[in-house]
Amino acid sequence: MRTAGRNLSPNQVLGLVCAGVFFASLDQTVVVTALPAMMLDLEISISRIDEAAWVITGYLLGFTAAVPLSGRAGDIYGHRRVYQVGLLVIAMASIVVAMSSGLGWIVGARVAQAMGGGALVASAIALASNRASASRRALVLGVVGASAEIGSVLGPLYGGAIIELANWRWVFWLNIPQSAFLLVGLAMVREAPRPSIRLDLGGGLLLGAVLALTTFALTQREIFRAASIGPYLILGLGIGLFVALVVVERRVRDPLFNSALFITRPFLAAFSIQLLVGAGLIVALVTVPLMSDTVLGQTPFGGAMRLMRFTGAMPFGAVAGGYLTRYAGPKLPTMVGLVLAAVGFVLMSQWDTSIRDPALSVHLAVGGFGFGLLISPILVAAVNAGGGAYRGTAAALVTVARMLGMTLGLAALSGWGIGYFELLTTDLRLPIPGIELPMGTEALTAAQYQQGVTDASLAVFSRFFIFGAVVSVAALAPALWLGRHDPEAM
Repeated sequence: MRTAGRNLSPNQVLGLVCAGVFFASLDQTVVVTALPAMMLDLEISISRIDEAAWVITGYLLGFTAAVPLSGRAGDIYGHRRVYQVGLLVIAMASIVVAMSSGLGWIVGARVAQAMGGGALVASAIALASNRASASRRALVLGVVGASAEIGSVLGPLYGGAIIELANWRWVFWLNIPQSAFLLVGLAMVREAPRPSIRLDLGGGLLLGAVLALTTFALTQREIFRAASIGPYLILGLGIGLFVALVVVERRVRDPLFNSALFITRPFLAAFSIQLLVGAGLIVALVTVPLMSDTVLGQTPFGGAMRLMRFTGAMPFGAVAGGYLTRYAGPKLPTMVGLVLAAVGFVLMSQWDTSIRDPALSVHLAVGGFGFGLLISPILVAAVNAGGGAYRGTAAALVTVARMLGMTLGLAALSGWGIGYFELLTTDLRLPIPGIELPMGTEALTAAQYQQGVTDASLAVFSRFFIFGAVVSVAALAPALWLGRHDPEAM
């Protein structure tokens, strides 16, 4: 797409886009280290951890619900404008969080922050893609993806450093100058006039409700344990609204998303791969630090540093994936990335209490690099399928696919994993003075009991990693639909 009156070069626009995506990714993960300090300051006891967790869950729901409508709004009104609106929303919501004295205000403002972040990310991908020539698009999207991953990696450390020097409220106050800097830069970016198309606001709100309900249902671990009917009812309501959305969209003159996208093989492949990739990625993000903090005897900081060996390899993979996609098309780097991710998971599934470097770091780096390789080819396949009219929409939908995959994977791990652990530890009996064991039950020493718990934990974590390998391999099937290399489409 050609632009009129643009004062910034494509590389300068790319720099602004990467800075925005970096700060948005910081905002997503910074709360991991800020939440304990927030709970202490607001006098929220550990017994209310389920309420405090809404600071994170609310962000997930808001981000997922806002992305599709924001992507389509950018296609209609201009991605620069939507990007700017996202920055303003983030800034205003950050002020509310920083000044809040109650949990309710914080959760509500975090949802608003997430909606601003969703608008920013969807528009950033399309904005960078629009400014790139066909031959550079894959590399540009790889750089954008690398910026996002670096922000996610540094978020917890960034939050910890600010809290150490000041307090948790400054984590959010600092969003104000960041947003102001980006707003000034974006004011020098011009876009061509847009066609006269109406935004399907009703469809966007309906799709947002579908995604919010589905995401909320999948965050309930009971859905994989059949412990409550509640999550199934919520999920059923989400599916019902989705059916209504399909019916409504057929009658709209300018629909929220082009139905042709979902009959296009490259887009369907990108969407399916991203869904499975999200489910696999969450395995590593959750299991590596959890395993390190428990059976491997690391401190929380040590567990975080081990995870950084995985996430730190992802930006390098993202840039490499951009280069490889540019010259070989999206299929090859996608398949290589999936194979490396699966190999990394298989290697991690063999871990026991004796795992040490350099093997540990190599296993993590292999998996992280593999996931990084996937970023550019998936985005390229999606935005090329969307074309100029639906480029932001396509980018938004594959972003949502990754979020839904992560939510589904996390719910599966928490629901199935707890049940499996309980099954493995059913026969373990720790002798307690004054408590008689049933006839024929052999009492264990404390050391034997601890070893039994450790063995059960290792078995559960190994299954988690195998699950990650399985979904990575499963994603190879839709990867075959990505098609051959087409230099004109890159």
